[in-house]
Amino acid sequence: MTARIIDGKAIAAEFRQEQAIRVARLRDAGIVPGLDVVIVGDNAASRVYVRNKALASEAIGIRSRIHELPESTTQAQLIAAVNRLNIDPSVHGILVQLPLPGHLDSHDVILAIAPEKDVDGFHHDNIGALVVGDPAFYPCTPWGVMKLLEHEDVPVEGRHAVVVGRSNIVGKPMALLLIRAGATVTVCHSKTTDLGAMTRQADILVAAAGRAKLIRGDMVKPGATVIDVGVNRLPDGKLVGDVDFESVSQVAARITPVPGGVGPMTIAMLLANTVHSAERAAGLGSRAETRIA
Repeated sequence: MTARIIDGKAIAAEFRQEQAIRVARLRDAGIVPGLDVVIVGDNAASRVYVRNKALASEAIGIRSRIHELPESTTQAQLIAAVNRLNIDPSVHGILVQLPLPGHLDSHDVILAIAPEKDVDGFHHDNIGALVVGDPAFYPCTPWGVMKLLEHEDVPVEGRHAVVVGRSNIVGKPMALLLIRAGATVTVCHSKTTDLGAMTRQADILVAAAGRAKLIRGDMVKPGATVIDVGVNRLPDGKLVGDVDFESVSQVAARITPVPGGVGPMTIAMLLANTVHSAERAAGLGSRAETRIA
């Protein structure tokens, strides 16, 4: 068996085109969706991510501004910058690029973002709404995974999904979204005693542990759908995921590559959240439209 490769770049391009149509409608109504990104310090990888988000935004007509703050920025100064964006009516989405320098508390910074502008979906109001099944801005990477599954007509309801990783950004919200879609979900992590015994049960396997090539072919159920969220750089500079692509692609039915799989969908969902925030601010949409079910 050779797995079908899920082309996240192509699927994200389709989705971005849908958002471009929505942006055009807003602009026709005199509304320019605005995404403001705050970056602190001089993390090279963060700068690349921020630039890619800005380019993707501008490409579909979203106004994007990057606020660069020095490494010496204090917690109070960063929260003050966020508060200024909270009250600016031209700003529909606020994103504080993580990770922050070690002296800053990302938890309090995220909570400072107005929930209605939290297009990353990390604020407690949005995560709490996801837990109880209310409409919310969903974290972009897990929501992007759900859209990939939907695009590929992968059955979720009644299937066993295994999520490897329990981060607040991916693992936990991923499990919640899969539960909402009707899957039976197992969450594995660094304390799981026999990871392979768990992953071999998965009809849908989502790897989000941050460990290069953690998932091997002998850990995958034949015919499974494998979604690789990991992005790891090897000593030779090559980017790889949490999945050993060569061995797993010989067992799985579908698999996402790294790069070109989940990553493009993460940015696409960020744009979708920003557009939806602008629509809501203009009274042109309801928060319920972000539901997946």
